[in-house]
Amino acid sequence: MQDSLIEAHDLHAHYGQSHILHGISFAIGRGQAVGLLGRNGMGKTTLIRTLLGLVRASGGTVRVAGRDMTRAPTERIVRLGIGYVPEGRGIFPNLSVRDNLVMAARAGVRGQRDWTFDRVLQTFPRLAERISHGGGQLSGGEQQMLSIGRALLTNPDLIILDEATEGLAPLIVAEIWRTIGEIRASGIASLVVDRNYRAVLANTDQGIVLEKGRVVLQGESQQLAGDTTTLHRHLGV
Repeated sequence: MQDSLIEAHDLHAHYGQSHILHGISFAIGRGQAVGLLGRNGMGKTTLIRTLLGLVRASGGTVRVAGRDMTRAPTERIVRLGIGYVPEGRGIFPNLSVRDNLVMAARAGVRGQRDWTFDRVLQTFPRLAERISHGGGQLSGGEQQMLSIGRALLTNPDLIILDEATEGLAPLIVAEIWRTIGEIRASGIASLVVDRNYRAVLANTDQGIVLEKGRVVLQGESQQLAGDTTTLHRHLGV
């Protein structure tokens, strides 16, 4: 893909002797929102971790902003403009909300500072109310807001959200999806993993479905959303 932010070509990954990813190829362009779908255990998180260098690719290539980063350390990869909201949130429980946010704040790769500390607090008023609380004192939903806010403060060109709303109360889920919509409208590209395929496809341009570490379905989100028979076959929904 021309002007792609991240691109996988024939990507393979193993955990020990287990072959998890089998020749995955796809790309995310600037400003593009992509949904990654699949049942549990089909390779979604492994794919994300391989793209970020947290799992070493056993074959194929990963290019970020046009550069081959297949064997690069994670810190070099994310410095090219990637924000990451991991499954499990990955906040620092012993640091305050303020410190969790401030430690991540920096300009983007083009010098942009569209996301500031104040903008994050305006987006997530709950965080403003708990600014001095420790990360470990927050509810699951508040921790997810904090994780998203922290990623946005890196002013990324691409944000990756793994299990964006897992285990959260319905009101919090609605707030998270509203924020994902705001991120998309702002021009930041995104890769979104969530079990709610309808919400994913409603908030993305393209959808990818994984089954046993292979891409079995890929296309425009709106078109995929209308093919409920095929989605049921691959997702069991």
